[in-house]
Amino acid sequence: MINKDDLWRDSLTILSGRVQAISFEVWIAKLKPVCFLKNKLVLLTNSPSSKNTIMKNYLPQITAAVKEVNPAIEDVEIILEGQKEEYLKKQEFIVNEEWVVEDSKPVIKDNGFSFNKKYTFDSFVVGNSNQLAFAAAKAVADDPGSKFNPLFLYGGVGLGKTHLMHAIGNYIKDTNQNLRIMYITADKFRNDYIDAINKRTTQEFREKYRQVDVIMIDDIQSLSNSPASQEAVFHMFNDLYQNDKQIILSSDRPPKEISQLEERLRTRFQLGLQEKIDKPDLETRIAILKRKASGQTFNLSDEVAYFIAKNVEDNVREMEGLLNKVIFYSSLSGSPVTTIAAAQEALKDSIKLSKDSIDENDIINTTCQYFGISYNDIVGKRRNKEFVEPRMIAIYLIRDILNMPLQAIGELFGGRDHTTIINARDKVSEALKTDKKTKMQVKDIQDMLYKR
Repeated sequence: MINKDDLWRDSLTILSGRVQAISFEVWIAKLKPVCFLKNKLVLLTNSPSSKNTIMKNYLPQITAAVKEVNPAIEDVEIILEGQKEEYLKKQEFIVNEEWVVEDSKPVIKDNGFSFNKKYTFDSFVVGNSNQLAFAAAKAVADDPGSKFNPLFLYGGVGLGKTHLMHAIGNYIKDTNQNLRIMYITADKFRNDYIDAINKRTTQEFREKYRQVDVIMIDDIQSLSNSPASQEAVFHMFNDLYQNDKQIILSSDRPPKEISQLEERLRTRFQLGLQEKIDKPDLETRIAILKRKASGQTFNLSDEVAYFIAKNVEDNVREMEGLLNKVIFYSSLSGSPVTTIAAAQEALKDSIKLSKDSIDENDIINTTCQYFGISYNDIVGKRRNKEFVEPRMIAIYLIRDILNMPLQAIGELFGGRDHTTIINARDKVSEALKTDKKTKMQVKDIQDMLYKR
């Protein structure tokens, strides 16, 4: 049996990890499942302009996620409100010999959140870069609340933090169904708390969290500039920790590097075990690609696996996206992608210049060229706006592209301390979420670096 709401909910879980957060919320999260028609899932959007944007930029990713949840669905169609009645009249109730049902038993679920059933310990590829984090996550799942509390996982985007959190949730659900689990992103936690304040239901908000046995908060660094939300996390942490309830947190950096985080929270986050997930080495990246391809019954040659893994070093999610593009290209062209030449053709719009050929001086000089300032201006002490903004962007790019230690970056920029470097990086990181000008500037400089 197949249910459109269950199918779309699981697809959203996958897409939320593959699409940038802003794009996901604006274009994808608002889509509504309507029905099935000729092995297609029909989704509803609210305007012609949004339909055009989704069709142009996100339809392949949406289709791939839906097919990953249920291979019986071969395509996705986007419609408008005026078409809904017409499609409902001709909807089908059997899809590839599966009955369509309106109500089905919920998938693994708690507090309105469904754990992605594909994210398990068995499907997680273990290597030198993540073996300690994997072992810690497995230990916590085996005996929640008794060891490594809190467990704090940190590392760059797309390296497996969310996978491990889902794996913990799935494992506990399978082995101890009496435990109450809650997974939530830091952004949603903040929004829910603001909503509780507005509705004067903060006591109910606090009680909701006091009742869980395992709490997982993803991207906890997002609360760095929200004192009220940090206050709520502080009280929730104390309530759960004092009652031996398991707390699991994830972040893109360790507690000591989260700026504007209250010291009392920082010390609590450091109480248990902090484990970093590093960039996977080449062998691990190839193994991940092989595992993912096998899961989609795609025969990935060693040559193509090496080509993809060599070109994406620090983001497993991005690497999987390239694999999906190769699979899509293969199915579209009707010919297998087994050579590097074929893979280059499939990925000609996606593969950038290898980061091995970029160093810190390239980034500084390219930023200077873009803004029309000198090397001495950008690394010097002058506080003029025309120098400060390029300086912060250069610092952000060096940290983002090269993952250079904070102290080393500070030495590049006239001996600045690591706190100044953290603040510069975080200001640009936050600006990228909302400021179009900063987004354009960073993208332009990246394009200059990769295409020079």
